[in-house]
Parts: sequence; C-alpha cells; structure tokens
Amino acid sequence: MKFAEFHVGQIIEAGPYVLAEDEMLQFADRYDPQWFHTDPDAAQGGPFGGLIASGWQTCGIAMRLIADHALAGSESFASPGIEYIKWPHPVRANDHLRVRAEVVEVRRARTRPMGILRWRWQLFNQENVEVLDLQATSLFALKD
Repeated sequence: MKFAEFHVGQIIEAGPYVLAEDEMLQFADRYDPQWFHTDPDAAQGGPFGGLIASGWQTCGIAMRLIADHALAGSESFASPGIEYIKWPHPVRANDHLRVRAEVVEVRRARTRPMGILRWRWQLFNQENVEVLDLQATSLFALKD
C-alpha cells in the first residue's frame, strides 16, 4: 500500500500463518534458547504446560504478515521504534496466526518529505485469543 492509501481508523487484516513446531524450535535454538522454548520435556512440567514460541518470533510473524499485505510496494523505509509491546498469551506449535492492524495516526513530517504512520498491531490465534499487541511507527519516503 502507498502512504496515501492509509487513513485513521483503517483496519488491515492478514493471515493465517501456521507456525510449525520445527520452525519454532529452530528459532528458539538460534535466538532465544530458554528451556520453555527449546526443551519439550522440561516445558511440559513448566508454567505453560508445554513449549511456547519466543515472543520475538511472534513479532517476526506479525512483521511478515504486515510486510506482505500492507507494506509491499509502499514507500516504507524504516521505523523509529515501538511504543509498547505485550504478549498477553503464548503462541504454540501449529497455531494459526492472523494480524489485525489499526491505523492510529497518519501525518506528513514538517521538515522533510516523509510520511509518519502510527498503527496498532494485534496478532490472534485460531481461537481468537490475542497473543501479541504492539504499537509501531513506520516512516515513508515521499516526494515533495
């Protein structure tokens, strides 16, 4: 989507993305090797009753869905950051994840030809349980 296509209150939905257990384990082994992400036996007796995905992988899945369905072909070039991020419920192997993004603010920068988009991303599993909630800012290169 082009920057001009975004408007406050707009809802963008995409998915599902099915998270395979081997993908979840590979990510955890490489980037977040905590026992509740990597050790099925130990995780079974842990507080979540089994393996859960890394929150960082959950963010990556949301980013993939947004990149494919909202940012592809856009003028997006960076993000200055995330206002907040929450993981209210765990993600498990074989979850079917979908993203819902709501546009919160759309404006042009005063000093440069740049668009600024603030939006809230929520990721839900197949039972419509929220597993990720964040608010991000995206920057778009615009022509004068």
